[in-house]
Amino acid sequence: MPKIDVAMISFVNVNCTFGGKGGIAEANFSLNQGEFLFLTGPSGSGKSTILRLIYMDLFPEKGRVIFRNYSSHKIRSWEIPYLRRKVGMVFQDFHLLYDRNVFQNVALSLYVSRYKTREIRQRVHAVLEQVGLGDHIYDRPRELSGGEQQRVVIARALVKEPDVILADEPTGNLDQRVSLELMNLLQKINEGGTAVLFATHNYSLIPRIPGARLMQLDNGQIIRLTE
Repeated sequence: MPKIDVAMISFVNVNCTFGGKGGIAEANFSLNQGEFLFLTGPSGSGKSTILRLIYMDLFPEKGRVIFRNYSSHKIRSWEIPYLRRKVGMVFQDFHLLYDRNVFQNVALSLYVSRYKTREIRQRVHAVLEQVGLGDHIYDRPRELSGGEQQRVVIARALVKEPDVILADEPTGNLDQRVSLELMNLLQKINEGGTAVLFATHNYSLIPRIPGARLMQLDNGQIIRLTE
């Protein structure tokens, strides 16, 4: 039987323009489970706005954003934390806690969500091995290189077993070699079934992920969307 793609994330006629200054307008697209989608465009084109709409830090002025069974036009405030458990965020700026070690940084969201101590330990150790930091569990972030710190950020996103990783310019502060290492890691994560939405203005990274889709923004408009 042919594979049937079911949209995990959908934007339907979405406007979020901050009173006509920036944002996005009339955005329509979908992301299926397991897809890798590059989100490109110059600074101010609306990339971060799209990511914030997905995890519902922002809400549309018009249209709706749908994530699984959650919809922006009717989600309740108490439901948003449950939605965000299915979203892993990777930022350009690491947002790590520098007074805590690698294990504590990765485990924090699980403690907040009241996971049992044994499961937290198992999950954190497994995900740190996955990103190649099994020997750095008790290091502080300042003892790590920039690439290693970004791997901690990815581990922190993965430990929740998300449906999708939203990566907002994650290679922006890294050199070319480390950026390519990070792309290889995200590719392996994607091949494991986790969808990735990767916002970047570095077009040279796109050929590194064969089969990835591309959505290009300019001045808040989607001007290109590959199938």
